Amino acid sequence: MAFGAKEFDLTIGESIVHVITFGSGEKDLIMLQGLTIKEFRGAGSMVALGYKKFAKDYRVVLFDRPDPLPEACTIQALAQSVADAMDQMEIKNADIFGTSQGGMIALQLAIDRPDLVRRLVLAVTGPKATPMTEAALDKWIGFAEKDDWLGLGMDILESMYSEKYQKRYRRFFPLILKTQKLISTERFIPLARSIKGFDLTDQLQKVEAPTLVLGGKEDKIVSPDGSYGIAKALGCEIHMYDGLGHAAYEEAPDFNDRILTFLRK
Repeated sequence: MAFGAKEFDLTIGESIVHVITFGSGEKDLIMLQGLTIKEFRGAGSMVALGYKKFAKDYRVVLFDRPDPLPEACTIQALAQSVADAMDQMEIKNADIFGTSQGGMIALQLAIDRPDLVRRLVLAVTGPKATPMTEAALDKWIGFAEKDDWLGLGMDILESMYSEKYQKRYRRFFPLILKTQKLISTERFIPLARSIKGFDLTDQLQKVEAPTLVLGGKEDKIVSPDGSYGIAKALGCEIHMYDGLGHAAYEEAPDFNDRILTFLRK
């Protein structure tokens, strides 16, 4: 596999957590992905190629959400799953990079288990589920309940990407969705609902790790106010991309470079 990518399972309690690792560095970087309809298992080479810039500095580790999901599937429960997996792999004082829902999990992890977090990168995320976010989630849950995966996928893609990107690539969206291996409704809906009601606004002062916030000024899923709110509360470094939305982490050519510069400090 690309960049030494490996995939394996951890058994944590009654759940299985699928793990992807790649890279040859001596430090650990934990990457926490956002809510997705795509299957995690089998994506090791693709993920390694997409984030190859981190492979020299780090052993990069990605944890899938536990299977089965916690009965009470909340952001805090998902953060506990990450902590349990890190403990089992004997990972401490790692750099954490969370995107969207993964950023919420990363924020919860930094509050609950500061011993696991050296530096924190929060991308296109917020400290709480805003009305904008909850409206998007309700729409997506509705698609999933009707088993309308094409409608769900198209709405997610159209909500994420900039107008410029969509003008160029929107015609390929249906084909992309048809070629993806998708997760089940039984997993997507609880994971989507885990975000609803999430709110760490009053706990941000508990974050001890140096933090970088990255976001898109045109984000239609997580309001840009979330990024600004975190940065203001933490007094940390922030960069907001003009003209980009929730997919800034894919569209901005310097996104990973900014993260590496911050993490190397």
